[in-house]
Amino acid sequence: MNKAYKPLTSSIELHTAALNQTPVAVFIGKERIGAGLIEKITDTAVKIGDEYFFRANCAFVLEK
Repeated sequence: MNKAYKPLTSSIELHTAALNQTPVAVFIGKERIGAGLIEKITDTAVKIGDEYFFRANCAFVLEK
């Protein structure tokens, strides 16, 4: 993950990105595995587009 990205580390940050329709990138380690607008947030996963990403396994960051 590039250090220029702003990590989203709390539920409130994820919800703010969803409400503001801010594009988010998803990483596992240094590999980018997805990106887009957040459609749904649960305690265990975040839905971006047609895919769910587990919060415990992924890092979510604001797109630049």
